[in-house]
Amino acid sequence: MPSHSELPEIRSPEDVKNLPEEHLPILAEKIREKLINCLAKTGGHLGPNLGVVELSIALHRVFNTPEDKLLFDVSHQGYVHKMLTGRWDEIETIRTQDGLNGFLLRTESEHDCYGAGHAGTALSAALGFAAGRDLQGGDEHVVSVSGDAAFTCGPTLEALNNAAAATKRLIVVLNDNEWSIDKNVGAIASYFNKIATHPTYAGLHDKAADFLEKIAGASARKFASKVEQSGKNLVLPSVLFEDFGFRYYGPIDGHDIPTLIKTFEFLKKQDTPVLLHIITEKGRGYEPALMKPGKFHGLGPYAVKDGSTEAGADPTFSEIFGRTITDFAKEDPKMVAITAAMPGGTKLDIFKQEIPERYYDTGIAEEHAALFASGMALQGIRPILAIYSTFMQRAFDMIVHDIALQNLPVRMCMDRAGLSGDDGPTHHGLFDIGYLRHIPGLIHMQAKDEDEFVDMLWTMANYDAGPTCIRFPRGAGTGAKPKAKPQLLEIGVSEVVADGSDIAIFALGSMFEMGERAKAMLEAQGHSVALINPRWIKPLDANCIEKFAKKCSAILTFEDHVLHHGFGASIIEHLSDAKIQTPVARVGWPDEFIEHGKPDALRKKHGLTAEDGVARVLSILEKNAPAFA
Repeated sequence: MPSHSELPEIRSPEDVKNLPEEHLPILAEKIREKLINCLAKTGGHLGPNLGVVELSIALHRVFNTPEDKLLFDVSHQGYVHKMLTGRWDEIETIRTQDGLNGFLLRTESEHDCYGAGHAGTALSAALGFAAGRDLQGGDEHVVSVSGDAAFTCGPTLEALNNAAAATKRLIVVLNDNEWSIDKNVGAIASYFNKIATHPTYAGLHDKAADFLEKIAGASARKFASKVEQSGKNLVLPSVLFEDFGFRYYGPIDGHDIPTLIKTFEFLKKQDTPVLLHIITEKGRGYEPALMKPGKFHGLGPYAVKDGSTEAGADPTFSEIFGRTITDFAKEDPKMVAITAAMPGGTKLDIFKQEIPERYYDTGIAEEHAALFASGMALQGIRPILAIYSTFMQRAFDMIVHDIALQNLPVRMCMDRAGLSGDDGPTHHGLFDIGYLRHIPGLIHMQAKDEDEFVDMLWTMANYDAGPTCIRFPRGAGTGAKPKAKPQLLEIGVSEVVADGSDIAIFALGSMFEMGERAKAMLEAQGHSVALINPRWIKPLDANCIEKFAKKCSAILTFEDHVLHHGFGASIIEHLSDAKIQTPVARVGWPDEFIEHGKPDALRKKHGLTAEDGVARVLSILEKNAPAFA
């Protein structure tokens, strides 16, 4: 048996196909070793990828990409796929500037047929691929690999409902490891667990017996029959999947490469939608990831020896949020916390541990979470709905139709607002101002530092007149220590930090420090500069905006958001309506999807620096300066 180093280089799926089958477990070991060592330097989704090594090898052994289509849900479990499709050496660059993306990306490789960073998308998209193939008379295979948590998503269930009517050939792999980002919750998770943990594997019923004989021998038929007879009190998988028109197979060991290969060879010959249920181990092959699956779902650099990571000097906004909301709820018995499968990311795990009876995790179901919060609000409960900015997009209709239209006091707390760095365009929270500021009656805010953040949370907690939203960035802020007792803020009133008569800077939230630097640079050139902490995205502080627009020759805005329909755009709109012609220079993200990378480097590349702001506002002043003979 060859050692790791003696295996031939894997440059394409053909190299996987050409390896002797007995060498494939060695390849799996080699992949795990490379993942563990590379991600220790770059960070990334280690646990999910360690769990799909054998599955990815088997898929590329049997299917032929890019002709055959492999879709991963969520595609953060696509690192091994990348390694087997010509990106073996580049895996060392994953999630770094100009390196591989942490998710599948159509522009990165012809083998990435579908790119997605949100859960619950693969099955619907795969069904579209299959239906399109059928219409055009194609014969390629379409395989959707979906984690068990993806089956808690509405789109996945909607696709299951539509599958049998849309195509006769589709392979769905249910990768069951009992985890999404955190431990899976809800009836579907319990259902999968019941199947997987039943002593005789209830899934091996007689409809699969012919298939099982091909893999496990004639004894499989007797085994399946025994299951049928002994499963009197067990709801069979067919109730969920076969009534949707899928033929169910499994569960099987997702780390058994020969069985996986034989299974896929069988399934690719079927003329009906099929679902293969595999059991995998998240973090397999690395003890720290096995012991802490939540931590190793996605993390920054770590020590290979023990998986340890270094904590930051200051608490993150997420940590402050989780601690603060928990403390508030201890004094307010009507306050509850709701999240969509993100207790660790939002740090509501603090709330979960200390007040479990008022903590609710809906699974990866943001739409349901928003509706659930609406119902609770109508019962006089005070719901805190904590969802990342990028994932809150999925609940947009519910925010408009159910929360805002009924003027319900749901408190929407959006973590990762602004740039989300290494996670890239699927996770940047650069659109929430645009998709929320036009909704009637909704209050939206962002704090300049941690102290003001706690004041805003306190203001939200005590506001029952309608819906409120707060956006806050990933990571730590300025290190400003919150006061012992938070203060109520006057809604719609900005903080004027410094007065001035030439230029007025409105620097929103985490960009306030950038505004301070721009002020210092402009004053060094002899300008009188006002600095305003806006606080309120909606309602705008109309009096403050108009006062400085009439007083100053130009306004400069900073925001960690796209410029289109952003905070600066709202000021331009307001001034236009007020018939005030003071020019506005804006610093924010351009009208494009921003790549992954370190925030400082991306801001410099895309023109989000104090220097850029100074150059833009001075350019405006020069253009508007009177001409002299």
